[in-house]
Amino acid sequence: REAHGQGATFEWRELQSPDGSQPGAKGATAWSIFPRSTKYFGESKARFMVNYRVDDLDGLLEELKKAGVEIDPHRENADYGRFAWIMDPDGNRIELWEAPKEN
Repeated sequence: REAHGQGATFEWRELQSPDGSQPGAKGATAWSIFPRSTKYFGESKARFMVNYRVDDLDGLLEELKKAGVEIDPHRENADYGRFAWIMDPDGNRIELWEAPKEN
């Protein structure tokens, strides 16, 4: 258990893509436990939520909207990135996260 009670974080390094993009990009995978009473998962049927890191949150949301995906209108902007949520066809909430742009 992590000292801060926020779950566990696993660091990874992405190998160079075949097209040469993002060589050695650094990222993290987080695994967090929430209390049974949490409202964070919204109306999801699952007791867990997958979070995907995306490069262009606004662009992806526009594509998903055109495809008829259910999109939560709530957005969250934080120092550590931007968040949005969608529902998959089975009623599971999915979190989308765009990391902050480096200056």
